[in-house]
Amino acid sequence: MKQETKTKLTDMAKHVLLAVVVGPIVGAIDAVFGGILIAVSSFRDAHVLLLVPFLPLAGLLITYMYYRYSKLSLKGMTLVFETEQARREEIPKALVPLVMIGTWATHLFGGSAGREGVAVQIGATVSHTIARKLKMPDNGRIMLVTGMAAGFAGLFQTPLTATFFAIEVITAGVMDYEALLPALIASYLSSAASAALGLEKFSENIKGTIALSGSPSTALKIVLLGIAFGLTGWCFSFFLGRMKKIMGEKIENPYIRIGVISIPLAALLLIAFTGRYCGLGTNLIRASFEGGTVNSYDWILKLLFTILTLSIGFQGGEVTPLFSIGATLGVVLGMMMGLPPEVTAALGYAAVFGSATNTLIAPILIGIEVFGAQNMLLFVIVCTLAYILNGNCSIYGAQKVFRQEKRAEAKKVRKKG
Repeated sequence: MKQETKTKLTDMAKHVLLAVVVGPIVGAIDAVFGGILIAVSSFRDAHVLLLVPFLPLAGLLITYMYYRYSKLSLKGMTLVFETEQARREEIPKALVPLVMIGTWATHLFGGSAGREGVAVQIGATVSHTIARKLKMPDNGRIMLVTGMAAGFAGLFQTPLTATFFAIEVITAGVMDYEALLPALIASYLSSAASAALGLEKFSENIKGTIALSGSPSTALKIVLLGIAFGLTGWCFSFFLGRMKKIMGEKIENPYIRIGVISIPLAALLLIAFTGRYCGLGTNLIRASFEGGTVNSYDWILKLLFTILTLSIGFQGGEVTPLFSIGATLGVVLGMMMGLPPEVTAALGYAAVFGSATNTLIAPILIGIEVFGAQNMLLFVIVCTLAYILNGNCSIYGAQKVFRQEKRAEAKKVRKKG
């Protein structure tokens, strides 16, 4: 027993030491990736009419790059999940440059996509590759989770959110506490490194609040917000998965799929307020919290454009568009219900993200890290309701669900008996 304890402590020390190395490396890569992405997005915004018509050509270039250098890397986040679940030995190192260049091209020419998937893939690939080289325990699984956390933290500079996102997202309903300490260390170091290199964190000081003790009708409104955000996250993840499947089955040739479908996509992006729904959606987030114009249909159009962009093969993540969808929907619902719109926008920002990723702790923490702790109870209530209502549907198709796994195991036992 003493030998087992000693081995565990030795392994933990190795993971912690490697986390100290991996965190700053991933943070520096995130700073480069994020800084260039911001510059690319600003350039696109200044030349929307010139650049967006070339979206189909960008799509063909992205597809060519992947099929020329690493077709397997097209699986993106699925590779990360499969590697952690021991269904795959390693992640192709070519994934890192491909996903970075592909995402920059997607955003430069107006695709509606995010960035977190890129950062998480970068962190996971870097940390898992180093862990395998050093022959770390458990085939580098803990370091893969640590790298995921570092990637998320370096980009968004929310280390607590990043840590719990990484340890809870692989299998819904299960926390990988073995990775908690190294993930936490790597997240803080990655966040500090990216900040030191000039990447800015998004945060808003929300001064308002909603008093739950005010009246039963106020409490009911909070419940309705949780339901609305949960269903929105479910819709996004469900229809993204369904659309990817339909596109893959109906248009098997990837060049035709991305080249042809992106022609009407580019046209619609220009028609819809001249590029308002291009890119990350940070313009919609700013409008939600800085008193800008938020239309009642902004959230649904951003949802549809993002699903179409990602389903035909463009690169990027989903989380920042989810933030913008949740924030704009929150403003609309807050105005309808007579609640402070900046508070309901903050609740939507966190809860739609949690529902679509099938996570609970991470969205609560991002609400606190980005908007402050004064509305913590509201974040807990709304994010919990959204999590319950998402029906275990996730934007990550390779995510496992603990309850389903246990039922499957029990069924096998019964059959054997």
